[in-house]
Parts: sequence; C-alpha cells; structure tokens
Amino acid sequence: MPYRVLVSDPLAQEAIDILQSHSDVQVDVKTKLPPDQLLDIIGQYDALLIRSETRVTKEVLEKAARLKVVGRAGVGLDNVDIAAATQRGVIVMNTPGGNTISTAEHTWALLLSLSRNIAPANISLREGKWDRKKYTGTELFGKTLGIIGLGRIGSVVGNRALAFGMKVLGYDPYASPEMVKQMGFVPVTLDELYAQSDFITMHTPKSKETEHLINDQAFAKMKKGVRIINCARGGIIDEQALLRALESGKCAGAALDVYEEEPPKPGHPLLMRDDCICTPHLGASTKEAQINVGIEVARNVLDALTGGEVRNAANIPAISPELYAKIGPYLNLAEKLGMFAVQYLGKQLDNLEVTYSGELAGHDTSFLTLAVLKGILSPIMTETVNYVNAPILAKQRNITYSEVKSSMTEGYTNLIRVKLSSNNESVTVCGTNFGEDPRIVIVDGYHIDANPFGTILFFMNVDEPGVIGQVCTVLGDNHVNIADMSLGRKEKGGYAVTVCNVDAPLPKSVLEQLRELKIVKDVKEINLQ
Repeated sequence: MPYRVLVSDPLAQEAIDILQSHSDVQVDVKTKLPPDQLLDIIGQYDALLIRSETRVTKEVLEKAARLKVVGRAGVGLDNVDIAAATQRGVIVMNTPGGNTISTAEHTWALLLSLSRNIAPANISLREGKWDRKKYTGTELFGKTLGIIGLGRIGSVVGNRALAFGMKVLGYDPYASPEMVKQMGFVPVTLDELYAQSDFITMHTPKSKETEHLINDQAFAKMKKGVRIINCARGGIIDEQALLRALESGKCAGAALDVYEEEPPKPGHPLLMRDDCICTPHLGASTKEAQINVGIEVARNVLDALTGGEVRNAANIPAISPELYAKIGPYLNLAEKLGMFAVQYLGKQLDNLEVTYSGELAGHDTSFLTLAVLKGILSPIMTETVNYVNAPILAKQRNITYSEVKSSMTEGYTNLIRVKLSSNNESVTVCGTNFGEDPRIVIVDGYHIDANPFGTILFFMNVDEPGVIGQVCTVLGDNHVNIADMSLGRKEKGGYAVTVCNVDAPLPKSVLEQLRELKIVKDVKEINLQ
C-alpha cells in the first residue's frame, strides 16, 4: 500500500514534484480546506504537509488514525498541537534553515526603514509633501544592536550588523558566552541588553518563557529612544506595552512583521502610527525561501515515512547528519536488543539501563536509547510505538530509564548493553555491529553470535553431548526449519545456551515438546519481526 500524503497549504511545485517522484507515495493537494472537511479526510493519510494556514488541532490528530508525520514548510509551529501529536506518536517537523536568509534580510529591511523613516516619508511624499526635516533619521554606524536569540536567523542578522559598524550584543540562554564571542558578538544578560541597546531585534520561538518577553517592565529597563524589530513570532512583544512605550517616547519606533493576532484587526492602533512600520508576515516570503522550505520539508517527510534519517523534528531529539553517520547504523541493533530483552524477561519491567561502550560512548546516544525504548514497548503495547511517543508510554507504565557511558567494551569496538529489571529479576543483553551486520553477542553473561531477526528460539540446557541432536529432532519432526544457530557457555559441564533463528513462529505444541526434554532447563520464543 502506498503512503498517502496530503498537502493542505500552498507548496512550491518543486516540492510536489519531489513527493510525486517517489514510487511508493500518492500525493493529494487540497488547499484551503474548511476544518470540518479536514477532519473528514485526515484519517486517510500517512503524512500532512502544511504552512501556517492549516491548524493541526487535537481533534484533527484524533481523527488521523494513519498519520505518522506532520511537515511544516517554515519555522513556526504555533498551528500544531505538538503535545497531542507526541501523545499519538506523530512526528512533527519544520524547516528552520530554508528561510534563514529571507527572514534575516527582511529584518534588515525593517531595521533600515525604521532608522531612516522610509515608510512614512514615502507616504508623505506621495501626498505631495516635502518634509525632509520631519523624517530626519539616525545612522547605524557606531550604534548598538541587541539580538535576543542567536539561532540561524539571529546569528545572520548579527553578522550583517558587524558590516554596518555596529556593536552587537547577544543574549541566548542556550548559547555559551564562548559561542557568542566566536560569532563576533558580546555576550550579555537580558537586562544588560535592554540597558545598552539602541536597536533590539527578536529571533526566538514563542514559548511560555518568551510570551510577552517585551513588556512594560522590559521597556522600563531600556534606553529612551530605543527601536524594536520583531520578525520572529507574534506575542513575544506585548503590543499594548509597545503602544504605551511609543506614546510616551520611551520607544522611538518599532517595526513588526508578526502580530499577536494575524491578521491584526482593522484599525489596530499600531497600524495607524507613523513610528510603527508594519508588514504582513513577509519574513519568509521570497521566491527562493518558498522553494527552499518546500523542497526541504518534502525530502524530510519522505525520509521519515520510508525509514530514513529524521531531521528537524520538534518532538524527538535533534540529530545532525554528522551524528547520524556515527550512530545511525546502530539504531536497528538498539531496537532489536530492546525487543529481545523484554521478551526474554517475560514480565512487566520497572527499569531500563542502557550502557554504551567504545566509540559510541563519545557521542550523543539519546536517539539510540529511544530506539531501545521503542523496542521494549513494541511487543507489549497494542498501540503503535515510535521514537516520538515511546518516552510518554514508558512514563505511563512507570518505567524509568537511564544512559551510562563505560570503558568496558568486552573486547568489542562498540557495545550496547541493555539491562532490564523487574523487582528482583533482571536480564542483560549486549549487541554490536560487525561491519553493517548487527549481532547479539552476550545474554546474561553467555557469549553468543546471534542474528537479531525473525523468530528466535532461545533455550538453556545442560552442557552435555546430544542436546542439539534431541532439540533438532523435535524441530525436524515438526517441520521447523533452522535458518541460523549460535551456541554459548560459561564453563564446561554447567549450563549452555542455544539460539536458533527459525523460519516461522513455533506452535505451542512444539514449545511444550521442547520443555519436556529433561536436558532443557528453559525455552523462550522471541519475535524480532
């Protein structure tokens, strides 16, 4: 069955072409859908591609039985209920890089217009006036620009400011002072930025921490005559506070591309002022940006649907191409280790501990731990489990999990050790990759070399001659074909383990026959499909 993709907002034709070029993808372009119509059809689709118009609400997600991914051609995700998507295991991704230059350049268009009064001067001249003195501006050279948020766009804006001879102050709670200095900016606190800046521009997402970040209290800390620019998200500036600051003269001017309500209502007081330049959310509105974000979201969604690299997801850990190249080959192994361990334990678990040894220990392994968690939960859950909802489902089942980095490699270049605990019982399963081939190499101290695929028959037996013959006789009499086999023991004459990959799940009667063998201590069937 092909993957069905719904494009519900206008998207560049280049992006549609990419989606349609994939043989396993069927694309429907249905823009400007009323909310009730979207609810009626969303259950038919595996992926939804949007811009800012479509609202992906909790109600939409509840109807989206097949939905695996929502792709936003752009940065803002205000129109997506990320919490509800995460709960249902839907990946939500955006395209933070595609409109970086366009938004940074629009910021500068507004900043320059603001400093030289270009917009009101243009209107005045068209009205037949020649008010040169009234629209005297201010130079940027030697002025201080404060940037709140030093991500892709903020850093580009700051870089352009250096070329104008401006001093650039940078505030970002997630950027170290060393990183800010490397950009050529001065790292400051938010209060220091308020106090020293002649111009302030915002480049942060809207969140609980940033909503109404620029308010009456913030303006009180600023220089008299400060100028404010916002091309980020509406609501970061308290518009009523901005209006009061403009009226009092504390703020000499503002330039807005985004608003608390979009579009703003006719007669909005900020739209009526000469000292406030307003544009209708044009930050990403260039031909180049529209093509770039469309192509990027199309490629990202295709990869997410078809099992490739997950990029720019808002509700799972970010993973760079460089990191993916290092840990990507271990994702399948990590998931299979989780699936094996939980079925081997055979009961409700309380705790998961994943230990990474070797070269893996030097990388961010959080995505691998998610893969282990996904593997653990998939065999015991009736609902779909993926990288997105695995942590939520684990929390709901009171499963705690942690990562450990270790130098103990057991002689392997890389090793992933999965330990599951339930009350006083536990199981430890270890795996590694031999080239591109994943292997389970240790189960509770027994060294083996097992392929983690298909149906596995795992049994512990007395270490004496004839065991394999008896087991194979039972399997052969029941027409069970063995695809692969691995043996392991700790010491001669004790217990040994045997791992058989078989072509199909075993009937219960065959498992019972194996358990009746006196030489067999324990038999487990493990499904790693």
